[in-house]
Amino acid sequence: MKLLVPAFLLLLTVWSFQLPFSIPDLLSVSQHQHTHYTKLDPKDQPIDLLQYKDDVVIRVSLANSPALKEFLTRKDIQFNKWGKNNNQQTVDIQINEEELMKLIEKFPSLEYHTIIEDLPQRIYETFPLQEQPVLTKDEDFHAQSELFFREYRELSTINAWLDLLQSTYPDVVKLEDIGDTFEHRKLNVVHFSVPNDDIEHSDKKTIVITGGVHAREWISVSSTLYLIYQLIKLYNTWPNSKILTQLDFLFIPVTNPDGYEYTWTTDRLWRKNRQETPIPKCFGIDIDHSYGYHWTKSSDWACGEEYSGEFPFEAFESRLWDEYLNNTNKDHSIYGYIDLHSYSQEILYPYAYSCNQQPRDEENLIELAWGIAKSIRMKSGTNYNVLPACIDKDSDLLPDLGSGSGLDYMYHNRAFWAYQFKLRDTGGHGFLLPAKYIEPVGDEMVAAILYFCKFILSDDR
Repeated sequence: MKLLVPAFLLLLTVWSFQLPFSIPDLLSVSQHQHTHYTKLDPKDQPIDLLQYKDDVVIRVSLANSPALKEFLTRKDIQFNKWGKNNNQQTVDIQINEEELMKLIEKFPSLEYHTIIEDLPQRIYETFPLQEQPVLTKDEDFHAQSELFFREYRELSTINAWLDLLQSTYPDVVKLEDIGDTFEHRKLNVVHFSVPNDDIEHSDKKTIVITGGVHAREWISVSSTLYLIYQLIKLYNTWPNSKILTQLDFLFIPVTNPDGYEYTWTTDRLWRKNRQETPIPKCFGIDIDHSYGYHWTKSSDWACGEEYSGEFPFEAFESRLWDEYLNNTNKDHSIYGYIDLHSYSQEILYPYAYSCNQQPRDEENLIELAWGIAKSIRMKSGTNYNVLPACIDKDSDLLPDLGSGSGLDYMYHNRAFWAYQFKLRDTGGHGFLLPAKYIEPVGDEMVAAILYFCKFILSDDR
């Protein structure tokens, strides 16, 4: 008896050999397709999407145009910088169509192409299709976690998941409230530590991993949470592994809870925290410009995305973290610091504030970074570039752009090894990476952190 194959399955089979994604990907897209936001009643939109209606994201070539680079640095037109590729000499900017016309008039030979045309729709598609799940202690933690990582999650759901995690694994997970933000939200540190009778707790090497410093970088939050979950799974299967018994882990999944909440309720592309500034109606300090090592007041004004505040540690979150390290965690040896961001697929090493300052053990920093990049490539085929943070921050062009970073502060004062990872992608989605990439990116970070931990354990210091 001959088996007849339906035409659509045959077509899908043919496509699977021609396209860079699999049949499950296609089916997943069809099952999770968002309607167009214009067909929604405004009250059914997750936030006001019309605020982005006339905005596009473009990639501008800076090659052979010093005048254009200087013009964009001065911000004589209104735009938000998303990312920059120094190798290709391009910059990604979010710009209103009217402002784009002004830019073209100023530079008639402007080389650019549009990365994101329908920005409101792309923003809408990062929000979950269904309501946030209700996480309860009466149901299996792992079953609920499988659902949890299918979409990006708002702050209240994240906190509920962390509470459930602690109640399920009280012997190894402890949530530490290290203080209140400007808007009176808790800044939570997740302390993951497996008891080991053979090693004093204070003798363990500590690994610090942070996410969500910049509010719009949702993939950094989900990746930090995913790392915690995978450590729990490792604990279930191999509780005596050296990574668990000889290392302590401190996670801050949402370093900027006020800003993160704001991206879910008001502006998906908000970057800073939400505290008051000297200028009325201008809110927020860039937390990653607020640390007290080589802090310099930024040239950006208080309404700008890279505003540093008026003095070091003015941002509530950087101050709370500094106080926590000084007062309650000073006896721990912090060997590793990883700060997760997006986007551009880069591994950055110190220093950010200056390209003229050579970090200690620079060759080892670079060697380890390339080892981490290789571990990611072996896991997924995704390429991560390695470069000094000063180049990424453009501190060679404007020194205050790299000042006061958490990377420099932790490397100089606390950690033997310190990096900032910029996660996927390289610009096709930017800060609006679809939720279907949460687990693939999370798996990349698991490979990276496992390699990093094995290196820490083999280090003689």
